[in-house]
Amino acid sequence: MASLAQTAGLSEVQSQILSTVRSFVDKEIIPHAHELEHADEYPTEIVEGMKEMGLFGLTIPEEYGGLGESLLTYALVVEEIARGWMSVSGVINTHFIVSHMISRHGTQAQRQKYLPKMATGEIRGSFSISEPDLGSDVAAIKTRAKRDGDEYVIDGAKMWLTNGGSSNLIALLARTGADAAKSHHNLTTFLIDKPEGFGEVTPGLTIPGKIAKMGYKGVDTTEAVFDGFRIPATQILGEAPNEGFSYMMDGIEVGRINVAARACGIAIRAFELAIDYAQQRKTFGKPIAEHQAIAFKLAEMATKVEAAHLMMVNAARMKGTGERNDVAAGMAKLLASEYCAEVTQDAFRIHGGYGYSKEYEIERLMREAPFLLIGEGTSEIQKTIISRGLLREYRSRR
Repeated sequence: MASLAQTAGLSEVQSQILSTVRSFVDKEIIPHAHELEHADEYPTEIVEGMKEMGLFGLTIPEEYGGLGESLLTYALVVEEIARGWMSVSGVINTHFIVSHMISRHGTQAQRQKYLPKMATGEIRGSFSISEPDLGSDVAAIKTRAKRDGDEYVIDGAKMWLTNGGSSNLIALLARTGADAAKSHHNLTTFLIDKPEGFGEVTPGLTIPGKIAKMGYKGVDTTEAVFDGFRIPATQILGEAPNEGFSYMMDGIEVGRINVAARACGIAIRAFELAIDYAQQRKTFGKPIAEHQAIAFKLAEMATKVEAAHLMMVNAARMKGTGERNDVAAGMAKLLASEYCAEVTQDAFRIHGGYGYSKEYEIERLMREAPFLLIGEGTSEIQKTIISRGLLREYRSRR
């Protein structure tokens, strides 16, 4: 095995895309990530480079100006970018999810309106489910959209919008009724056009300033406050009221594969830093890599990196076929995020005191890895999804 996290069965086009992205990461992201991250500065030039490469349209069908690539290609690209700096992968994550939802569930008019400009990065998407009083219980959403003629009026507060300020399209999940037999049957997904920026960006919609975070810097994370915000009924995704929950869950499965891919990317980078440092740092007359305690740790780290990558690839391939993917995506997200935290901490320990210094890259990875344990559903939520799926599949016949 030449190196870790290799993927069998890729086409020539896929291999070329990944080679190009890997070179971009090595030349344009890694050398600048340290300075940009510590300054909490949006990576404008890097984003422009991704636009030029066509990455914003990676999975958008060719008929709308995209590259028409598979979800596997998307996941592997995210893995490469996260290896350079996780925040950059965050810039395109929500965009990919929204474009996927529009491609799969939008009307023809919605696809024609949004996808060509999303492919170029002119329109960049974010999506909004969480609320200040709402964690993983999506069915308890309080934000409401009331019908008023040909429009809906939206009131409520949303939380944790990645790219909330820098995006100009939000896929928003809101409650549109109260009489459904099940609470998630009266949720609707709206496509909300908005200007970039902060403050009251358009009448009835305020994007407060960026939320200060431990890690995941550079990319903006915000709230969104709706107060009498009016939107035409034609801006409902698929023009299908009360179907928003299933549409968002489809997007969330893509998001979980994305989080797994990001975790793989960070774990790969942490391993690279650790094995390089272990061969340079000497104690008791020899490189620390030659001490069994460190050598065994490297072996365990590499095994975790490989296992996480394989599960992520499996989930991406399954999602791409259209098969039910909740268990596979949940397993990949669970394993990859937990292993990422473990591998990153082991790399931190191998660096010793230098790992605690902001001059070393591992310090940034230590602050980024925990986000993946909670993003797109905590590990406990993944276990709930996985166990329900297993019980469904292996239901006792007695």
